[in-house]
Amino acid sequence: METYYNPEDLAKFGTIGEEAPQLAEKFFDYYGAVFAEGALTAREKALIALAVAHAVQCPYCIDSYTNDCLNKGVSEEQMIEAVHVAAAIRGGATLVHGVQMKNIVKKLEL
Repeated sequence: METYYNPEDLAKFGTIGEEAPQLAEKFFDYYGAVFAEGALTAREKALIALAVAHAVQCPYCIDSYTNDCLNKGVSEEQMIEAVHVAAAIRGGATLVHGVQMKNIVKKLEL
């Protein structure tokens, strides 16, 4: 199936630094440090990443972190719940911006 996002491109992510190796190295060092065990487990971080991937709608990240979650023992039920958390936050953020709209309407009605 042909899509706008080519699934094979995920495997090419490491080549993104070919033209700017120093910047890519800094990013990948940071990225690795973020996902290292810390106050949160690698499993918890993978689940957070999966939820964020859905919120920012990155199909590559969704693929990657779905696999990562499965490899770390996260159940499908837990992944779906995390996706619902992301959807609730995204929906709430959209709705709360309605307050800004209401403020403008009130200002213009004066």
